[in-house]
Amino acid sequence: MKITLDTRFNFNGSVMVTLREAVQQLREHDLACTVAADTVDQKVTIFSDCVERGFTPLRSEIMAAYYVASRDATAEAFDRGLITRGELESQQAALTRQFLF
Repeated sequence: MKITLDTRFNFNGSVMVTLREAVQQLREHDLACTVAADTVDQKVTIFSDCVERGFTPLRSEIMAAYYVASRDATAEAFDRGLITRGELESQQAALTRQFLF
């Protein structure tokens, strides 16, 4: 069976929802207390895109986490003066192409 964002599953032990609905509920939940809202939005976007392209939810989660970690590491390297602005922009563009197109 192919898992898509419209695949239904048991959520919280009792309610049947689609993966799309579960992602939306998590997005709407107040996660800002521990994670910046833009980080959650970017990760959810990558996760959803990966599922829509046919990856399993687990693989999509791993890919989304990799995207956020790589993006943050590149920004930190720039902030510390380890890479130039051109290298930062190049790496960000490559990361975007890899996951969003």
